[in-house]
Amino acid sequence: MTPLTPEAQTTAASMLELISFEIGGQEYCIDVRSVREIRGWTPTTPMPQTPPYILGVINLRGAVMPVLDLRCRLGLGRTEPSSRHVIVVIQDGSRMAGILVDGVQETFQLAASLLQAPPAMDSDANDQFVDAIIPLEGRMLSRLVVRSLLPLEQAQGQAA
Repeated sequence: MTPLTPEAQTTAASMLELISFEIGGQEYCIDVRSVREIRGWTPTTPMPQTPPYILGVINLRGAVMPVLDLRCRLGLGRTEPSSRHVIVVIQDGSRMAGILVDGVQETFQLAASLLQAPPAMDSDANDQFVDAIIPLEGRMLSRLVVRSLLPLEQAQGQAA
């Protein structure tokens, strides 16, 4: 096997692998390395005193995991889950959650150089859900920050 040239190593390192999905007619993506699995909609068990974007919890092979309504989490309204919806199981470190999306579109690779910073909006930096905009083949995808999507209560519990 021939070793990669320094130029090829740089090119390989600057490539991103993303998975895209749809929410309310808009396309979003996340790093594919954050995705543990994709599963069909499973009804959740509601939990008291949780934020409105948390639909409840499901049992994922013996582990209780929260499921987030991503549309609601992003401030785009609530989702009425149905069998056509999909749960994307995401992980950030030891934290794991399911995000409810309308449907998964594709997995693709692109050069990191194609990422553009999102325009400055009057929003709280702690709630930065989008870290890049990707103009791609006549469409615009927003890359989501997985760490920001996960429930705050979990993040505080992990930090303690």
